[in-house]
Amino acid sequence: MTQATLVLEDGSIITGVAFGAATDTVFELVFNTSMTGYQEILTDPSYRGQGILFTVSHIGNVGINLEDDESAIPQIAAVVTRSLSPAVSNWRSRQPLADWLAEHGVPGIADVDTRYLTRRLRDGGTQRAALSTCGASADALLARARAWPGLDGRDMVREVTCSEAYAWPDTTDDWTARSRQGRPQPAGPAGQPRPHVVAYDFGTKRNILRHLAASGARVTVVPADTSAADVLALRPDGVFLSNGPGDPAGLPYAVAAVRVLIEHGVPMLGICLGHQLVGLALGATTARLKFGHHGANHPVKDLRTGAVQITAQNHNYCVEAATLDPARVEITHVSLNDGSLEGFRLRDRPVLCVQYHPEAAPGPHDALDVFDEFFALMKD
Repeated sequence: MTQATLVLEDGSIITGVAFGAATDTVFELVFNTSMTGYQEILTDPSYRGQGILFTVSHIGNVGINLEDDESAIPQIAAVVTRSLSPAVSNWRSRQPLADWLAEHGVPGIADVDTRYLTRRLRDGGTQRAALSTCGASADALLARARAWPGLDGRDMVREVTCSEAYAWPDTTDDWTARSRQGRPQPAGPAGQPRPHVVAYDFGTKRNILRHLAASGARVTVVPADTSAADVLALRPDGVFLSNGPGDPAGLPYAVAAVRVLIEHGVPMLGICLGHQLVGLALGATTARLKFGHHGANHPVKDLRTGAVQITAQNHNYCVEAATLDPARVEITHVSLNDGSLEGFRLRDRPVLCVQYHPEAAPGPHDALDVFDEFFALMKD
């Protein structure tokens, strides 16, 4: 077994067993509290520039399959886990996790005290880190971690957005069909024209696009730097602003486009980074959370009904609620963990947005009603 070395910017040195690619990397280390769904997590573009510390006791037991990717490649910079399963047992598996990571150049470290690391991040906040699975010294890794500029103010979206517009396939896979079983079809009865949704790809997860299509939409996906004028030329019935990585303050071109679209009055749904971009377009400010929200078990309260939903989340930044204009904005959702803003609607435009991920993958289906609200806006 090859030794791996992980060094945090505060000087902490952790050694363990290497797996995945033999390489060095530097990243922002965050912890994820999901119990399942590591393949979806590792392929989520929102994690670009970050390494994942899994709080679940072991990963790798179901391998890697061909169906559960949220993007074409693993997006994370590194994997940190207590235990890497030595055996793979799942009928859909096509490849062990370690082999898949090695194929894509992603290193991992196992046999480390993930409870200790999680507590350090909770107490001290998110940290820059460096990992070597090929013998680099701790001193060299510490220097790299401290010299790395981090994610604040950077445009990470350009690394994950599509290069040109494309139409999302209309087919609905079995997983999405099962998750929507028994739900209303807000797109209207068969034979009626399907609403056209233009989806900004800031790093969108495939399952979001699946749910838009499964709800009855015709979906056109466009690159992150598409102008508002070009989107309006597509004659959308609604505009979707996707999730994505990094700091929303690093995307002034996207904020400018969202501002124009809001004032134009086109129905709009923003999720995660899209939610933050709507906030910035309204003149609000965003701030970095101490250690972010990453996992599939975050409770969120709907202030309109009092209902509590268990949600999937993945973000390090949030819109500061106090900087939104209450005359124009209705706050609809708050986090029950830390009280941070989780959703709002505009009072004078058909715009709604949420900080959490209603599409899950992985996670519960509690919050799928957000898609129904969006389709109701387009219908109205």
